[in-house]
Amino acid sequence: MTQLNRRRWLSTAACGFGSLAFHGLAAAENSSARESNSVKNPLIARQPMFPARAKRVIFIFMQGGPSQVDTFDYKPTLEQHHGEQFEFRNARKMARGDKSGQETLMKSLWKFRQYGETGHWVSDLFPHIGQHVDDLCFLHSMHTDGVAHGPSTLFLHTGALNLIRPSMGSWINYGLGTENNNLPGFVTISPSSANGGPRNYANAFLPACFQGTPIGRAEQPTRDAGIRHIQNKFSSPAAQREQFDLLRNLNATQLRNRKDSELEAVISSYELAWRMQMHAPQLFDVSSESKSTMHSYGIDEKETEDFGRQCLMARRMAESGVRFMQINYGDNGSNPRWDQHSKIERHAIHAKATDKPVAALIADLKQRGLLEETLLWWGGEFGRNPFSQSKDGRDHNPKGFTHFLAGGGLKKAFSYGKTDEFGHEAVESKVHMHDLHATILHLLGLDHEKLTYRHAGRDFRLTDIEGRVVHDIIA
Repeated sequence: MTQLNRRRWLSTAACGFGSLAFHGLAAAENSSARESNSVKNPLIARQPMFPARAKRVIFIFMQGGPSQVDTFDYKPTLEQHHGEQFEFRNARKMARGDKSGQETLMKSLWKFRQYGETGHWVSDLFPHIGQHVDDLCFLHSMHTDGVAHGPSTLFLHTGALNLIRPSMGSWINYGLGTENNNLPGFVTISPSSANGGPRNYANAFLPACFQGTPIGRAEQPTRDAGIRHIQNKFSSPAAQREQFDLLRNLNATQLRNRKDSELEAVISSYELAWRMQMHAPQLFDVSSESKSTMHSYGIDEKETEDFGRQCLMARRMAESGVRFMQINYGDNGSNPRWDQHSKIERHAIHAKATDKPVAALIADLKQRGLLEETLLWWGGEFGRNPFSQSKDGRDHNPKGFTHFLAGGGLKKAFSYGKTDEFGHEAVESKVHMHDLHATILHLLGLDHEKLTYRHAGRDFRLTDIEGRVVHDIIA
């Protein structure tokens, strides 16, 4: 097809679904024609606001709130004063807890060891991640809003406690588009239906095309996770193409007669679904990976098989140009995975399931040259208290906890911020969740104050009216 015929085709087919399909088929050669189009593919890749340090994000969500003092925030003072009474100001206390104001300090059940050239202390819960501390950037002074799982999880994902706001992945998809027109820009693997549920990956008032695409669901084996009806087993490729062309033409006519953002999003999703039939099945099928790769992710071991598949799928999506990937270690129950109000020893089960796969993902991204342009982010909605609840558990703690990051232009082998001597409250270089959101957007080349969307008479943004970029962690 000559350039002249392409332009004639564009002028007669209007826009919408027809032009989007054409973009997908001739993306490499039609940039000038695309600019002349009155309705563009809303997911097309856009330039960042300023030079970016990272192209994409992999968020590893630890649902339920891992205990910082049992994982990555070593507190020898807590160990020294184990069993002693201490008064914590403004600490969250469950109704069944001690109301005297005095709390019983509880040391970690696990030993801490120093790893890497930096000698960062890591609990015996995470020996595999410990091997990679020289590639990590620890934030030991996180704090957030909300004390219950639902509001805090929603805040982690959307920057709001209880309002209907776009998720972070949707904001990034809106700001940058997708790197690969054949795949969604925002994918979440095995998301939970509890504690925010679909709102954690929803577009809210952003155009519908920016919502996240869920793959599987919590408590469903990841090996069974996929996109339903992605392949048509009943029609030949030629017949499917004929049906697609007919639908494309009908949609183009409909869009010419009615300019509507929701209709355009639906048409765009049809176009994307058509292209995904050719690409997505191979992307989510990890059977083509080598035995050594499968072993490194723990897919050949019972305890790590499920989360290992999630991590490997995330690496494959990062390679293929998905902009924002979220992998979820969670469930649909009222007590999320890391939520040990009693029997803190159960943290060992969850660490066993996730430690090796996460470490393999870090190593795999690094070995393939992807880590420097991919921002990896690990953490939960809050942390846990350094004093006991129900004698052998820990309650929620939003006042001080740890996340870690890697790649994406961040400092390596770096620790930022501190909690107090017991690990209860952030006291030095505090990082609010709004600050972390602002920093992640900054690393992607997006100004959190300028990435806005007008809705109901005002400009909204992920960080609302708060947030600061933590420049000290950027290399």
